[in-house]
Formats: sequence, structure tokens, C-alpha cells
Amino acid sequence: MDLSQIETDLQNSDFQYRLKAISALQDYPADVAFPLLNRHIQDPEFLVRTFVARELGKQKTSESFAALLQIMKFDNTPNVRAEASNSLSLFGRISASHLVQTFLRDDHWLVRRSILAALVEMDCPEEVVEVCILGLEGDDAAVQEASVDALGLLATSRQSEVALSQLLNFKNSESEYIRVRVAYALKHFNTPEAKEALAQLRQDADHRVVGAAMENLIS
Repeated sequence: MDLSQIETDLQNSDFQYRLKAISALQDYPADVAFPLLNRHIQDPEFLVRTFVARELGKQKTSESFAALLQIMKFDNTPNVRAEASNSLSLFGRISASHLVQTFLRDDHWLVRRSILAALVEMDCPEEVVEVCILGLEGDDAAVQEASVDALGLLATSRQSEVALSQLLNFKNSESEYIRVRVAYALKHFNTPEAKEALAQLRQDADHRVVGAAMENLIS
């Protein structure tokens, strides 16, 4: 799509035209695309703002980084903030502290799960532990379960001991779903403490927990 058509479509009242125009900007360099994307950071249609956040992640400029931070902080739609978090993670290690700060500030489950997944992919074990502890302290079951899963993935990292300690704290959780996730996470750890916890979970009152713990004991 040529640039004049993109600019025309971005002014169309039908948001579908604006979506196509935003997507077409991926074929243009950042110095051309960013000013146009930046105009639609506050577009009235959340899908357009989601597309803007996605496209900003494909650029590696200080302007797009700053714009994503603003979206993560001020947008009123969780889907848009989650997309911005994903895009920010594409900038690499420099984004990790900002993602942790967003996790602290934004307690919506979709945003938090997006940040958790991004940090795991970025190989940032210290930051993963930090947000997992925060997630487990919260009251959102989806975030708690994702936090347990993420801790299990740290078994071979330099934060393995801390991760295992956190998991062991939740082996007696009141939630059977958390205990199931703990059982699966513990399979990544080859330590006496992890094996003892799995043995305990084999005696759990909930059959789903028992099944998970039994599966993890198969060598």
C-alpha cells in the first residue's frame, strides 16, 4: 500500500481501514512509520491501538520504546497494555526492569501473564522470580498458576534454589489447581526436597493432584 493511501485510510471512520493501514506500515522504515503510528496511540478503537502497539514492537527506536511505555501505563484496555508489554520485550534485556515495574503497577491478569511469558522467553531469571513472587501473593488464580509454571522453568537457572523454595511454600496451597501446577513444576527439579514434596503430593486428597504427582515420579 502506498503512503498516500495509508494516510487516507488512517483517517477513515471505519476502523477496519485503519487496521489495514497500520499493518501496511510494517513495510516502511521507522522514520516514516512512527509519526503515523504515534498519532493513533489514543485511537478510539482498541483494536487499532492493539495493532499500533504490535507495530511499535517491530521498530527498534527510542521513540517507539517510549511510546510503548506510555501505552503500558495509560491505556484503559488490558488487551492493548498486554500487547504493548509483548512488544516492549522485543527490545531485549533493556526492557526487563520496565516489565517488572508494569507488573507491580498493573494487576490485570492478562497483562501480568503476558509479562511473565515475555520474561521467561527473555531468560531473565531474577526478574522472573521477582514477578512470580508478586503473582503468588496476589489473588488471581490464573496469574498464580502461571507463576508456578514459570518457577518450574527456572530449575536449571542460577535462581533454581529460590524458585524451588517458592514452590515448596505452595505445595500445601488450599487451591487444588495450584497444587497440581506445583506437582508439574517440581518435576523439573532433581533434588531431595523436590522428591519429598512430590511424595507428599501423591497422598493428596484431590485425585488430580495425585495424578500430577504420580506422573512426575516416572523416571
